[in-house]
Amino acid sequence: MYIYNTLLSTIRIHQFSAYFSSLINCKDLKLSEMGKSGRDWTQIYAIYGVEEWQTPVFLLMNAAGFAALSVIFLLYFEPICLLLQGHHFLRGPAAARFAAGFAGSVTALSAACLLFAAANFFYSAVALHWEMSQRVVSSVPDWSSVRHALDLGCGRGILLNAVALQLKKSGSSGRVVGLTPPRTGALVPNHTLRTAGLEGVQEYVTCRQGDPRTLPFSDSYFDVVVSAAFVHTVGKEFGQKTAAAAAERMRVLGEVVRVLKAGGVGVVWDLVHAEEYVQRLKELKMEEITVSVGVTAFMATSHIVSFRKPPHHFLGSAEVRLDWRFNYNHSIN
Repeated sequence: MYIYNTLLSTIRIHQFSAYFSSLINCKDLKLSEMGKSGRDWTQIYAIYGVEEWQTPVFLLMNAAGFAALSVIFLLYFEPICLLLQGHHFLRGPAAARFAAGFAGSVTALSAACLLFAAANFFYSAVALHWEMSQRVVSSVPDWSSVRHALDLGCGRGILLNAVALQLKKSGSSGRVVGLTPPRTGALVPNHTLRTAGLEGVQEYVTCRQGDPRTLPFSDSYFDVVVSAAFVHTVGKEFGQKTAAAAAERMRVLGEVVRVLKAGGVGVVWDLVHAEEYVQRLKELKMEEITVSVGVTAFMATSHIVSFRKPPHHFLGSAEVRLDWRFNYNHSIN
């Protein structure tokens, strides 16, 4: 019993101290930055809510279940040991106590891990998303000359509205278009426009649905294209690590390059695939490619990849555009 209690306490202390240490020691994402900008978590969550809220709720329900089970092991440890002694695989009280203690420790550890995952998802979905959106916006050197901007996979509008606020702040007469895939449902653009109204930037925002692999815009139309935690979701029906999924993501990057004006800036915050994006952007002859330090989001490593389309970039023939969209046959290291 003593061993189980000690192990349980050690696990909980380790898990939560590691979580809070990761927040405190993060050099690039300080929670104080949110306070400096006049925003706080409650205000941001009140405006945007949580996309895919079913995921953290599912994690929390499972965490509660495992926590309850671990409490049962703790409160009824001796009766459980007596019950296990009757099992033919557990001969003797020592083996039964070890099995009960081990099972209780595993359930407690599972509860802590699930709780941590739910907290990370909840934080990443809104608070971190908002912070990273500010970094994406700051990656564009001059917003005053921007007339047309695109937010690819705008969701509920956190990055979209950050761009609109920057356009408003810089005195630009430009507008930002938020594109969301048709499969996300007809209510998403309406909700996004509602959040733009709450942020006071509705006159700068337009929302529409479209396929990110074949963007419904003409060549060299946008001064800036941004995206937040979206590109990695394209092609996920093929499996994240498959060549088919990678090809779909590369089609999206090709479309981003196609719709960017010569000299335009692209900034993508995304999970896992930063090296893959950099490799493809180099193939497309993009300039000033930079990659930020990694930041944990949705229990994965994320990066901001930014680049500039060369000022005298020649779009070329339809064959070149097809190459940008579809030709991605080399292996990914």
